[in-house]
Amino acid sequence: MADRGSKTPLLDKVSTPAQLRALPEDKLPQIASELRSELIDAVSVTGGHLGAGLGVVELTVAIHHVFDTPKDKLIWDVGHQCYPHKILTDRRDRIRTLRQTGGLSGFTSRRESPYDPFGAAHSSTSISAGLGYAVARDLKGDDFNVVCVIGDGAMSAGMAYEAMNNAGARKSRLIVILNDNDMSIAPPVGAMSAYLSQLISSKPYQSVRHLGKHMAEHFPRPFRKAAERAEEYARGLLTGGTLFEELGFFYIGPIDGHNLDHLLPVLKNVRDGDYEGPVLIHAVTQKGKGYGPAEEAADKYHGVVKFDVVTGKQAKPTPTAPQYTSVFASALIDEAERDERIVAVTAAMPSGTGLNKFGERFPARTFDVGIAEQHGVTFCAGLACEGMKPFAAIYSTFLQRAYDQVVHDVAIQQLPVRFVLDRAGMVGADGVTHQGSFDIAYLGCLPGFVLMAPADELELVHMVATQVAIDDRPSALRYPRGEGLGLELPKHGTALEVGKGRVLREGTKIAILSYGTRLKDALKAAEELGAKGLSTTVADARFAKPLDGDLVRRLAAEHEVLITIEEGAIGGFASQVMQELARQGLLDHGLKFRPMYLPDRFIDHGKQDEQIAWAGLGAPDMVVTALTALGYNDADATRPVRA
Repeated sequence: MADRGSKTPLLDKVSTPAQLRALPEDKLPQIASELRSELIDAVSVTGGHLGAGLGVVELTVAIHHVFDTPKDKLIWDVGHQCYPHKILTDRRDRIRTLRQTGGLSGFTSRRESPYDPFGAAHSSTSISAGLGYAVARDLKGDDFNVVCVIGDGAMSAGMAYEAMNNAGARKSRLIVILNDNDMSIAPPVGAMSAYLSQLISSKPYQSVRHLGKHMAEHFPRPFRKAAERAEEYARGLLTGGTLFEELGFFYIGPIDGHNLDHLLPVLKNVRDGDYEGPVLIHAVTQKGKGYGPAEEAADKYHGVVKFDVVTGKQAKPTPTAPQYTSVFASALIDEAERDERIVAVTAAMPSGTGLNKFGERFPARTFDVGIAEQHGVTFCAGLACEGMKPFAAIYSTFLQRAYDQVVHDVAIQQLPVRFVLDRAGMVGADGVTHQGSFDIAYLGCLPGFVLMAPADELELVHMVATQVAIDDRPSALRYPRGEGLGLELPKHGTALEVGKGRVLREGTKIAILSYGTRLKDALKAAEELGAKGLSTTVADARFAKPLDGDLVRRLAAEHEVLITIEEGAIGGFASQVMQELARQGLLDHGLKFRPMYLPDRFIDHGKQDEQIAWAGLGAPDMVVTALTALGYNDADATRPVRA
């Protein structure tokens, strides 16, 4: 029984969509209000994506009330707006574990719930996946609806249009809801638009439309085509949506996505209608709706840490050192002050990559191409052809979406596009979909690429300068999410010698060769090994490609054990080192080589230091790896376990 003092008395009685569907429609506004309150309260505790979820509260309630989920498939694009959906789909008791270790994912996840038919955290995949569901349903003779909810931002990606074109051509039964929360496609809507949308989606209209089409079939082809176009354009003049009609979708809208009296009749009409082919419902919503601080914020509280519900003030920790992203932005601005050929390109992540700061200083030299990484990469290739110095600042995990363009349009043509890969390695609460695990491997196999990774923020400044200087081939710089070490930074960066590493600590028994920010822990491991009487060298590779062959040769020749450490997947830096060792015959005389890299599994969301521990890439793991290689018991380095 619901608590008499509860702030959400009606929502307390609803844990599944079936219970929601049992409620009368006049109770749904109360459900929406309580759902919004619960969402705000939960995210204030966990942090996460707030604005997007606030914008789809009524839409979420309406969809689950009208459609028979989970039999009917509801696919959320990206998934950062799915928290209200999770609350209504038997996960409210765990909603305050969002993005926490062992808790709910911040995105949709097939393994988490049958109400999540498709996992997503990258954008613009919903229509493709939904079409797959629809075609499989038809081939199997099943009967269920497929509903895809996609935002107007995600519509900037070419994949969405590829899917719509395919769906329109196939005439598969598919429902797409365009969640337009930026007013980027349609103006505000009112009662007339709602009435027209309800009318056009209704059975009587569809019956008249079908009758008209049936009658037109008895006329000569030119007259038939003219009648079809007249009906289409008449509808287009009244409601818009001509673009979607051209792609083969029956367009309905725009309608107010916060008005249940508008949403429910249209959704019911579409559910019960006898449409030929896919339908697109255009719902206009407001990101951050119903929470003052979010509505007033420039980013509508897209992503937040824990916050005070009353004031909206976020509990951001006091930084002890600058963020790598901020250091990169400042370094690039400094370089651009002295080189007018430098331009910056991002794919809908200006603040996430630091390019918002660059854009404030150089608005004419900053380009946000939208959620279109493929276009962004080839756009940079064109800029490079004309002698510009493009920096493509893209998350490591997002560059995966443009791999073909990286290969064909950049690498094969040896164009000096400078890739800056933020969020390399473990990313904490964003989880598996945002971890930059694979870039060392997927770029390292491409001929002519220069790959580098800074051990700290000082090295990052120098590597930005290095990329500016590399003007004859592509290069990629990777750095992690989070803070640097608090080092003093120079006014200007200095270009490093390409393909040359450095030695930070000299030893004789064990060598640890680090690539990237694992260097700090490598130095800790060396201290512990030294305390056990095992003299340890620590080197910073700086470059995975071209690899410092002289450094590798020296470490292999002068030490009994050589360990490589990287925050990347198998096939990355360790493979480059192994190839060099084998090529030079340095594995032929007893060298104990031990590569350390991310395990061959996806690592769940949690804190970054927890993820490093789960991956076995911390200082204690390096110590154990070294001792085991030497045959020692890690608890007592003085007693060999084996000869």
